[in-house]
Amino acid sequence: MRPMKTIQLYFEIHQIIHLKRYRFFDIGTDHYYYDDYENERSITDIAERSYMPALNTFQEMIKEHGNYFKLAFSISGVGMEQLEMHAPQVIAKLQELNETGCVEFLAEPYSHGLSSLANEECFAEDVKKQAEKMKEYFGKYPTVLRNSSLIYSDDIALQAKAMGFKGMLTEGAKHVLGWKSPHYVYDAVVAPDLKLLLRDVDLSDDISLRFNNPQWPGYPLFADSYINQIAATPKEEQVINIFMELSALGIAQPLSSNILDFIKALPVCAKEKGIIFSTPSEVFDNFKSIDHVSVPDTLSWVDEERDCSCWLGNNMQREAFNKLYSIADRVRIMKDPAITQDWYYLQASNNFRFMTTKPSNVGLDRGIYITPFDAFTNYMNILGDFMRRVKSKYQSLDDDELNDLLTTIRNQGEEISMKDKEIDRLKAMIKKISPDAAEEAEAPKPKKAAKKPAAKKPAAKKA
Repeated sequence: MRPMKTIQLYFEIHQIIHLKRYRFFDIGTDHYYYDDYENERSITDIAERSYMPALNTFQEMIKEHGNYFKLAFSISGVGMEQLEMHAPQVIAKLQELNETGCVEFLAEPYSHGLSSLANEECFAEDVKKQAEKMKEYFGKYPTVLRNSSLIYSDDIALQAKAMGFKGMLTEGAKHVLGWKSPHYVYDAVVAPDLKLLLRDVDLSDDISLRFNNPQWPGYPLFADSYINQIAATPKEEQVINIFMELSALGIAQPLSSNILDFIKALPVCAKEKGIIFSTPSEVFDNFKSIDHVSVPDTLSWVDEERDCSCWLGNNMQREAFNKLYSIADRVRIMKDPAITQDWYYLQASNNFRFMTTKPSNVGLDRGIYITPFDAFTNYMNILGDFMRRVKSKYQSLDDDELNDLLTTIRNQGEEISMKDKEIDRLKAMIKKISPDAAEEAEAPKPKKAAKKPAAKKPAAKKA
């Protein structure tokens, strides 16, 4: 039996960490880089105007429609920290939604950064840290990966597969798909077991970018006409992927535009057309891949080019990026909590976006920065101090000694991996010889009930 046409609705939750004005003369004397007032103000504002109204609406929709209505979220680790400190009610609401069984939480880099473009081991740690946080709060380790801003390439697909993910979300860019439709499940050309969901650019942007624009020919957009567009797609095209930032509901498209009434009406109209809603994992489980997608050059959901030029398109951005990741291996082996926290904050992609000189059809708020060079100068001052702190920990360790240490760490990891595989092989042999003994070996030990994590207090300023 052919599956029904389904909508996969996904929302990104990320909150940038605002850096403060940091002068050249602060290097070596001030190790605290953040604008606490602006961080609290911005997350409190977005929680009040967007996150809570939207999440309450989703909760009402699930109560009304049961497990017919489903959706997915990914939450950056740095965004989660801001919610812990300043808007714990958002996390509590997400946990309530999780308890309905109608929501899936995806993995993404903790930093919401560009580690996938720089350092494989750094990227793996970045994703693992966020995935563990999702398990801590929502009880399940994610099986689907969504990279920062849907960044994807064949190389990243290999990394995702090596990390054990069954699928990824990415952009349905025309220069990649060509004549193909984004309304199918595809697989990665270099990793056929890794399935892909491709964002429908037009249907997603109709909501997130154009909904409240009276100059747009499709204005005003109503739920029934929107669902009619989906129903009118060829019957073979069964997977409609609508991806956007959660802040689109309330910030990009203000609540006064009736955006939440539009969202709330979607399941009602979809039911009439025999269209269902699914989570990414359900799509991967119920739909077969029809073809592979090859993406040799990096893809994202940002700007017309759908590439990484908004972060790495000019010399300033590339210099900052290369300087930051030149110390990635040193940071990884340090295991210093203060250094690690700053490391994730400084990786966040918005730090590089503020330096862009590209024109964009989407307005860019540079915050405290007047020009791209202003953003570059402030960031490089902070990075200069951060690099001094990192290198001071290993003053006696030259590059060759560092490489030897990293090789030892990698070899230990490979040895552990080989032993894990050997344990799995021996368990399989035991199962063949004695099923009862195998069941006893596999039985999980009782675990203490997990306590709901409390909101973290803001870190004390570093001297």
